[in-house]
Amino acid sequence: MLTGDEKFVRSGRLRLWTERFGRPGNPTVLMIMGTSTQGIGWPDELVEALVDNGRQVIRFDHRDTGLSDAVDFTTHPFALADMAADAAAVLDGHGVTAADIVGISLGAAIGQWLAVHQGARVRTLTAIASSPMGNNPGPAWALAVAGQPAAAGELPPPTARFLNHLMASATAPRATRRQRIDADVQTWRVLNGDVLPFDEAAARRFTERCYARTGNITAALNHDLAGRRFGDDRRAPLSAVTTPDVGRARQRGCPVPARPRRSTRGTDPGRATGGAARHGAPPVLLTRSHTADRRPDHPSHDRTADGVAGGGSNEGRI
Repeated sequence: MLTGDEKFVRSGRLRLWTERFGRPGNPTVLMIMGTSTQGIGWPDELVEALVDNGRQVIRFDHRDTGLSDAVDFTTHPFALADMAADAAAVLDGHGVTAADIVGISLGAAIGQWLAVHQGARVRTLTAIASSPMGNNPGPAWALAVAGQPAAAGELPPPTARFLNHLMASATAPRATRRQRIDADVQTWRVLNGDVLPFDEAAARRFTERCYARTGNITAALNHDLAGRRFGDDRRAPLSAVTTPDVGRARQRGCPVPARPRRSTRGTDPGRATGGAARHGAPPVLLTRSHTADRRPDHPSHDRTADGVAGGGSNEGRI
């Protein structure tokens, strides 16, 4: 059974819950969860696979989630840069100078921010289910809600199924804890997509565990408010990234890991969407190969990456 060392670290006035797995001397993988989601959202199977391949893995609860402190957003609003500072504080709290950063959704945007503004802390960046950190989805959402096609060059809009779910969810009964959990499970069902089967029992166990780990489940909604705040720091071009290896997960099938290289095409920052990336196997393959040390004698060297990284198309790379 996978067991980790739990520790609270400080980020300014906030206490953040963290959990570390593996040998402290091994290369560190910092896993950054997405919007409103607790660190336990990173599956134990994924963590264990990385540890077995010679990594030290750290996952943590964002501010406003799980066992970490909550913030009164009205009096102390925060932005993506503050959440990136939290991630850096997690590294500091564990004595880690630089790490392989793996982020999903908002977590991938935080990883991008670190790669642009604190590149020395980012050994590699793996972005799953993400768009460029400077992309404002508001106009695309407005067009989608109005039933109009996306603007030229814009990322794909939300599907009609997802928009219909949001409208139905807004009126779903949430008077009791059971009703709130039921509604959340339905959201996970829609986010799962149709590519892979939906494990409702696992989604319900995860949701129930999340409710049990926090005294203020609604505080996590602050992430959406923070995500809507855009400053020059988020509009910085991704061509400024100096991290030697940047990869992303695509939606369907198995992601294509990239060989170490500078991914600095400022006019094509890349895109990644959800679906299959929420399940175990694709993130394992992407993350294990992408964060592997390329020295053949190193314990985290992944020969699978050597065999497949050169193939495929640019779909799986930025």
